[in-house]
Amino acid sequence: MVKKTIGYHVDQDAGKSVRDDLIIGYAATKAEGLKMLADYNSNPYDLKVSNLTFEGLYEEWSEREFKSASNATISAHKAAFAACAPLHNKLFIDINSGDLQYLFDTTDKNYPTMRKMKNLISLMYKYAMKYDYVTKDYSQYIDLSDFRDKNPNKYSRSKFTDEEINLLFEHSDNHMCQTVLMLIYSGVRITELLNLKKSDVHLEERYFDITASKTKSGIRKVPIAEKVYPFFKWWYDDTGSDYLIHHENGKKYSYDNYYKDRFLPLMDQLKIKHTPHCCRYTCSSLMHRAEVLETIRKKILGHSQDLINNTYTQLDIQELVDAINKI
Repeated sequence: MVKKTIGYHVDQDAGKSVRDDLIIGYAATKAEGLKMLADYNSNPYDLKVSNLTFEGLYEEWSEREFKSASNATISAHKAAFAACAPLHNKLFIDINSGDLQYLFDTTDKNYPTMRKMKNLISLMYKYAMKYDYVTKDYSQYIDLSDFRDKNPNKYSRSKFTDEEINLLFEHSDNHMCQTVLMLIYSGVRITELLNLKKSDVHLEERYFDITASKTKSGIRKVPIAEKVYPFFKWWYDDTGSDYLIHHENGKKYSYDNYYKDRFLPLMDQLKIKHTPHCCRYTCSSLMHRAEVLETIRKKILGHSQDLINNTYTQLDIQELVDAINKI
């Protein structure tokens, strides 16, 4: 430990003077420590910066950045930071281009995640340079050109085939299978279904309300198809949960918990490779094949509509129900 005495204070309990030491850093040998002390004495520097780790800088940067960022952006940055775990405890000023490239050369993350990691590191360097923590941005030297095809977990965003849908119905005693079919026959986004409260579900009238969505046009009434009505009713009647889709204890599913712990294992079990978004794509394709009017199809899916289609806003819910029952 390399330290320097900067003053004294009186320890009232011990009744004696106690030295106040400033820890400058740590060195492998006494000679290196003496040099560190000499360097500090000749040119005192901000010890906060010299002792700031990658994690410490991230916490300082994120405290400011997250005040005006969207929830989606915050979530993406947090995931990217977690993927940079090998750097967390390294002093930021000691990190160089070799350390950064090694992180990407050895990570098991796919290319889209690697891009988010690089973006986060670039933003952190921009912040660090703004406040003179560092004088060089090493993130600009990160090379991802060899990893463009590195996406081992990639699933094609394609529609479920008729055979795959039939397979889901064959296993519809599995309540997670039911949720997949509910997604396919409603076209809602997975987050819209997971956030759906029972108070917004109208079983007798065969529709439910989406009251919060990523887009303005996403606020809508969604019809319940007869093919999946029994599944909606089962979930509605199960437990006293406020949410339609819920854990056994009634608690709401998070996206990660549903996707990683329920959806993906189910797909593996059935030997199907799809994402939740494929359900939405499938619904759109099925309606197109059934020759559902584009205006009604957009209304059900919550797609933005052009000026002409926006004049047709008083669709009766029965028209939507009739349309979804065509698929």
